[in-house]
Amino acid sequence: MAIKIKAIEKKMTVGIHKDTYRYQMQPELYSALTQDKVIREAALRSGVSQGVMQACWDAAGEVIKAWATEGHSVALPGLGTMRFGLSADTVSNVNDVKTGLIKTRRIVFTPNAGLKQELKDTAVQITCYDRNGDIVRRVTSTSGDVVTEPDVDNVNDNENNSSSQNGNGSNGGSSGNTGTVTPSNGEGGDEG
Repeated sequence: MAIKIKAIEKKMTVGIHKDTYRYQMQPELYSALTQDKVIREAALRSGVSQGVMQACWDAAGEVIKAWATEGHSVALPGLGTMRFGLSADTVSNVNDVKTGLIKTRRIVFTPNAGLKQELKDTAVQITCYDRNGDIVRRVTSTSGDVVTEPDVDNVNDNENNSSSQNGNGSNGGSSGNTGTVTPSNGEGGDEG
């Protein structure tokens, strides 16, 4: 199993690279799993009925919601912790402190060390799309920062099947891994 990432060639509109085309990486978003599917899978793995799993799921959700909104950092089994957070303006005078200074309320998730390590150890597959939405390159990491390039013929064979993914979507985070990559057309490489 690997994390799938797409690198899309986009014209930069701000910053030091403004008005130049650069490949911007973002995670490929999978479809959202429904609660029913998660409960069915959890019931199958645990050996309890779906009804019991549904009751446990609902109860755990209510407890987590209640405790997190009271200000507790709540443990999520095997994942990490979840807590309430906020973003607010600052003031110099204590008399100006008011709830209107709060800009956003949010949930903050902090993954545990095991989950972070599993994410770090998971291979990464990058599919590169040019500004026309065509696949121009594929890169795969097998472990850590080791990057391998699959056979160029395979990239060209799959271009027509995958070019319908035009790369439109929201911006995502970039990968922390680096490696030297070379475009499939044989021109010079760049640090990826």
